[in-house]
Amino acid sequence: MTTGARARDESGWVDLGPVEELKRTPLRQVVLGRTRIALSWQDGRFGAVSGVCNHAGGPLGDGTLDGEYLVCPWHHYKYHRSTGEGEPGFEADRVPRHELREEGGRLLVNLTPATTRNKPPHERHPLERPVAREPGPVRLLGISTTAMDPAFPRYSTSDALLEIALAHGATLGAETKLLKANALRVRHCEGYYSKSAHACTWPCSITQMDPEDQMAEVYEALVFWADAVILSSPIRWGSASSLYFKLIERMNCIQNQVTIRDRVLIRNKAAAFIITGGQDNVQSVAGQMLMFFSELGFDFPQFPFIAHSRGWSAEDMEQNVAFVQQNAELHEGARALATRTVEKAAALVGAAAGAVRLPRGGRKAHRMGIVDLP
Repeated sequence: MTTGARARDESGWVDLGPVEELKRTPLRQVVLGRTRIALSWQDGRFGAVSGVCNHAGGPLGDGTLDGEYLVCPWHHYKYHRSTGEGEPGFEADRVPRHELREEGGRLLVNLTPATTRNKPPHERHPLERPVAREPGPVRLLGISTTAMDPAFPRYSTSDALLEIALAHGATLGAETKLLKANALRVRHCEGYYSKSAHACTWPCSITQMDPEDQMAEVYEALVFWADAVILSSPIRWGSASSLYFKLIERMNCIQNQVTIRDRVLIRNKAAAFIITGGQDNVQSVAGQMLMFFSELGFDFPQFPFIAHSRGWSAEDMEQNVAFVQQNAELHEGARALATRTVEKAAALVGAAAGAVRLPRGGRKAHRMGIVDLP
């Protein structure tokens, strides 16, 4: 990134530097005050367009060149490096073009755009709507994160206790729904947050760009439908399941709205957990779940999880399955967890609205500037 300029005349022209030096870098982001320009050199010609992508404001000059097109480093939108027009079929999606000229071996750019930015209207993603609870009974969502071969299903201890909890929730008058991560086509998080916090959007960019991505079902249920969620996971080598981590990495975009826009999507909702396994480390698994879901905005009932483990020394999974199938105390524990969770959710639904904005001090990335987008 190049910052600053030598001089600006009354007509808006700014000296960028020696032509021969600028030719050495095919693409760069130039910052001139509040103006950002993607400056490119290819096939004997310079090109200059706005360095701000239409999609989410990504730095086009920090991207790559694909022929004559700049590829945004955040979400891979493309713009012609000289005209600013979108790729074929999307020409109307245009970023401003800037005029260039050479004088005495130096390159000058006019900070007054030669063309205007154009963002064609598009239908908003359904998940972009305001969050508002629809009238009705308490809604209890179950999320299973157990992996198995759907063609040859096996008995899952965490699934079994989750199903008992949901069935009991229904007897309490709650509307229930079960999502099994194993049955959903969910792409892995692709690390947009690692490029920039502002590249991690709501809804997730993957969901926006891939209509086949079924993480949209999780977002819809978690953010809009549910008043309470009970999530179940087996213990895998002392941690929650790989499917659990796959889902929560994709939920980062929910928490990130707090970070970059001071916007709380999860309000007045309760979360609880069921953790089972042949190995131990229940406390660590539960601790991670409680921390993460609290950062999303969830409240918790008293004693927000139940767990069962055979421990490190047993390694007798046949006995583990039989124990969960037959143990009336565990079954009652699952029902009691559902009761606590539904009662907590009912109290939250009847309470005043939860926080929409938060004091920044001490919060995650509290020194980051907030961006208000339309």
